[in-house]
Amino acid sequence: MAAPTGTSDAPFGRMLTAMVTPFTADGSVDYEGVRRLAAYLVDEQRNDGIIVSGTTGESPTTTDEEKERILRAVVEEVGDRATVVAGAGTNDTRHSVELATAAERAGAHGLLVVTPYYSKPPQEGLYRHFTAVADATGLPVMLYDIPGRSGVPIETATLLRLAAHERIVAVKDAKADLFAGSQVMAATDLAFYSGDDTLNLPWISVGAAGCVSVIGHVVGAEIATMMSLYRSGDVAGALAVHRAILPVVEGVMTRAGGAIMTKAALTLMGRSAGPVRAPLADATAEQVARLREDLIAGGVKLPDGDVS
Repeated sequence: MAAPTGTSDAPFGRMLTAMVTPFTADGSVDYEGVRRLAAYLVDEQRNDGIIVSGTTGESPTTTDEEKERILRAVVEEVGDRATVVAGAGTNDTRHSVELATAAERAGAHGLLVVTPYYSKPPQEGLYRHFTAVADATGLPVMLYDIPGRSGVPIETATLLRLAAHERIVAVKDAKADLFAGSQVMAATDLAFYSGDDTLNLPWISVGAAGCVSVIGHVVGAEIATMMSLYRSGDVAGALAVHRAILPVVEGVMTRAGGAIMTKAALTLMGRSAGPVRAPLADATAEQVARLREDLIAGGVKLPDGDVS
């Protein structure tokens, strides 16, 4: 199935959120909650793409069967008006290939493939891993470069090699090296996406195609506006939006893990996505209180109308 929002310079759309996975009180996947959240992200937060079963979706603790059911629910709900990208990366190449082929069968428009974590493979191992996954399906692939979690970066020379693969078309960058990313963009057709909400505007300013956000659950519409303003030449307007939502970035991305604080934020907004699964732990009362202050400072309207 063709991606409904992709373009040649932004193959997965421009505003994407790495969606949390809603759970019920007993820790089971809330599939109706999955549908509601996907629709909210597209219809109210102006997402033209959704990442399913990424790290923020707690992919390490969902089963393969759950991942496929989550993906099918999202595709059925919003797949006609948003690009749905399935997380298929693990630290096992064989397992990643299996997840990729299952995602293709379930209707995904693309794949997000993270650098294999914990095992810290050499660059040649990374090249073979990503190539094997890209060879396994007909879907376009977004590489996910996040050395803070994986332990190793995808080096520039490796990205240049991977860019030659016809289905490796994009990079979600979370290593905060704008110079290296600029070099790759200048030398290849790879589309870069900001994978770090603290650097969304800087990445757009050096040529990134869009954002893969966590705070997009809360201020996706504002990020979409920021990108649109910048691309239209209104740099001052984009900067104003960037600065206005800084408290939201701080509250969601610096207090605890993104999945933890996103679920806390959604609860404050009256859109509970349930608890997190162990080994994650739900936000404490103190963390939630500070998050409420951050959301209000960032202009987020909470159900009680408490907004400044």
